[in-house]
Amino acid sequence: MNKMRKLVLGMAGVAVLVLFGALARAQQQPQPLKVTNVKDNVYWVQGGIGSNDGFIVGTTGVVLVDTKTTLDSEKAVIAEIAKVTPKMVNTVIITHSDGDHVNGLAAFPAGLTIIAQENCKKEMEASAGGRNPAPQDRLPTKTYAKTEKLTADGVHIRLYHWANGHTSGDTIVYLPDEKIVFGGDLLVTNRPDTLIHLEKNGSAAGWIENAKGMVGLDADTYLTGHGEMMTKADVQKKLAFIEDKYNKIKTMTAQGKSLDEIKTSLGEPTAAPPPNPNGAPPAATLTEVIYKEVAKKS
Repeated sequence: MNKMRKLVLGMAGVAVLVLFGALARAQQQPQPLKVTNVKDNVYWVQGGIGSNDGFIVGTTGVVLVDTKTTLDSEKAVIAEIAKVTPKMVNTVIITHSDGDHVNGLAAFPAGLTIIAQENCKKEMEASAGGRNPAPQDRLPTKTYAKTEKLTADGVHIRLYHWANGHTSGDTIVYLPDEKIVFGGDLLVTNRPDTLIHLEKNGSAAGWIENAKGMVGLDADTYLTGHGEMMTKADVQKKLAFIEDKYNKIKTMTAQGKSLDEIKTSLGEPTAAPPPNPNGAPPAATLTEVIYKEVAKKS
């Protein structure tokens, strides 16, 4: 009986490993690239492996916003850009340090102008010994602290970092002439709430501050890090949803409720999530992030 039980348990373990392996491979299967002409000289690239990219065709070159995860996936983006214009990418703006936004920088030659918030550069440098390091020979060449107004290849751009949100080094890219915002992973439609990286000093309160800042811009199109594009009304709706959740958790925490009690009240599971297929620890849920923040303040 014991031998049979061990055999069954062993087979179950193998099945779990096979399932995780299949999930990991599925996550790496690229979706076809889709290039959308958002407005005038502004384009958006979905698909491939990694985040959504954007590019703006300037007077003599191309300004790129974010890159994909892999070298091959970003090379495919470069090929798509070549179908639109013979001009080369000479400037890249990085919205934050996650590998699915920065690792594709390896597809570009040296000498590129790479712009990011100063904490983003620090996080990219700190990733050198980690599981998914940023290309250390393609670190940002220009950084800013809170806001930056620049003209890159004839394109008017404003960069904003109102607070730590998704990470400590988020950048909002605003094109005032076209009324377009690139929100990076501060804006996503592939989940109802948002992801906060605690290991990168992200903050739910900071996310709310950034969302309010984005809504306050004279813009009508908001391009997401993952998922579909949003309107200002979409961003306002998401802001209201997360702000309401934040306030509810703050109130319940002040009443002395535990994290599990709060999760139950919100209809969320209290059990720990399964490990990620890639071996990384599961990310904290938004409820867990908010609870940690408000409990620290109380």
